[in-house]
Amino acid sequence: MPELTYKTHRKYVPLYHFVIFGILAVNLIWAVIKLFRASSWEGPVAAWESVLAVLVAFALVLIALYARTFALKVQDRVIQIEERERLGRLLGADLRERIGELSPGQLIALRFAADAETPELVRAVLDEKITHREAIKQRIKTWRPDDLRA
Repeated sequence: MPELTYKTHRKYVPLYHFVIFGILAVNLIWAVIKLFRASSWEGPVAAWESVLAVLVAFALVLIALYARTFALKVQDRVIQIEERERLGRLLGADLRERIGELSPGQLIALRFAADAETPELVRAVLDEKITHREAIKQRIKTWRPDDLRA
């Protein structure tokens, strides 16, 4: 796996993100085309079958989107638990007392920071009230590998 940086930290699974969604998109488009063709000259039964085909194609797209969303939500919950535990080990007493002030998004962004820079970064996030994940990630100098992402 290449070195993790701000530019490379997003994970794409080509077969999932491009092939599966590509096939599902083509299927949905084809179902819509068939719907318009069936409703114009093949009669009411064909039109209803085409409506059903569009609904099934749309449902398949939703299933794929929700499967990804649900997996990421569980991953985010685990990251929050891991990061609270990690910060409890890395931070001094003054910052350790403030772990509860960190939002889920802040904790998730901080997971990429190497241990050595984490205390300084946590202090900056809390003191400067940095809430946007991307802003926190852009401040990371040394990225900690995360090979177990979903």
